[in-house]
Amino acid sequence: MLVLYNFDEVIDRRDTGSVKWHYSDETIPLWVADMDFQAPAPILNAIEHVTQYGILGYTKPTEDLYDAIIDWHGSRYDLRLDKENILFSPGVVPSLALMMNVFTEAGEAVLVNDPIYAPFMTKVEQNGRTLVTSALTEIDGRYRLDLADIEAKITQHDVKLYLLCNPHNPGGRVWTTEELEAVLVICKKHNVAIVSDEIHQDLTLSGHTFTPFLTLATGYEHNVVSLTSMTKTFNIAGIKGSLIFAKDEGLIQKISQQQGLNDEYELNLFAYTAMRHAYEQGGEWLTQALAYIEANIDVTVRFLAEHLPKVKVMRPEASYLIWLDCSAYAKDDQILYDTLRAAKVELNAGIKYGHEGHLKMRLNVACPKSLLLEGLNRIDTALSDI
Repeated sequence: MLVLYNFDEVIDRRDTGSVKWHYSDETIPLWVADMDFQAPAPILNAIEHVTQYGILGYTKPTEDLYDAIIDWHGSRYDLRLDKENILFSPGVVPSLALMMNVFTEAGEAVLVNDPIYAPFMTKVEQNGRTLVTSALTEIDGRYRLDLADIEAKITQHDVKLYLLCNPHNPGGRVWTTEELEAVLVICKKHNVAIVSDEIHQDLTLSGHTFTPFLTLATGYEHNVVSLTSMTKTFNIAGIKGSLIFAKDEGLIQKISQQQGLNDEYELNLFAYTAMRHAYEQGGEWLTQALAYIEANIDVTVRFLAEHLPKVKVMRPEASYLIWLDCSAYAKDDQILYDTLRAAKVELNAGIKYGHEGHLKMRLNVACPKSLLLEGLNRIDTALSDI
């Protein structure tokens, strides 16, 4: 029987230890990338069922879990996986750090785009590698990869590893097959490894097609890794768990050996359970959630066009995160952030995502429409008063 989910329900998460709802006042959080929607019933029911045994002991991945992962990615993205291509990780960010040791030595250069999800930059630097950035180019309200600059930076700095974000965070681009193939040509030419963070793959919006990088990497599999997770897809980020995909046997062994140095290859009982049932039974919830998110994106675009027409909106092709250029309303990043916080609404400060994030903000619309509208009204008041 079809379950209709109520995404309009406002769930009070204050005083629960929530990172997103960390306030003691009435601030509306439209920032960190988790949703304010209840997770799919099959996941919640499965976790409840596990606790009924009363024993929460050591757990390993089952054949049913591997089958669920393989079926989900094969049927949705034509990514053909075998059990031997799959490793588990506590999270995509730990996996980014892990890849520094798999593909590079201390001091070697790692390339990322700008703007980019902040841990791409911090993990490179924290692991003693040299951070190299290539700015994305904005054309007609969409980011483009500057292929000439990417190749120039690779050559100039002898880059060993390119960390790609697809779909892109914070800009929401779903890179096309042609764009990804162009990146692959450059990296193959210069023997640069590619790690593709694909955590937002399942949140690709209508009219766009996500292409897993591994589907293009024939003949270069020894230098390509994909990272993904069910946590963003199904709003279960508090249950740590992610996946590492690689199709070269030697590379899988190298990654596995590196994981073993820090015992970072196991998930907890609840993560294994949630992952299996998410991929087996979460499809209908995801369909309904994406429809609601797209409606919220429409609401946001219309509201800003009417009330704050000088805000440049980069409509996302994936995810529930909208990248806003607020440079017409402010000239200082800290003042922009503080002004919104004073109005009791919180967004992510764009400057945290690199130099190209100057005077930009990242807005999360994955919440009940009533909360979104109140937050937008507060943004309107705040920016109109600057």
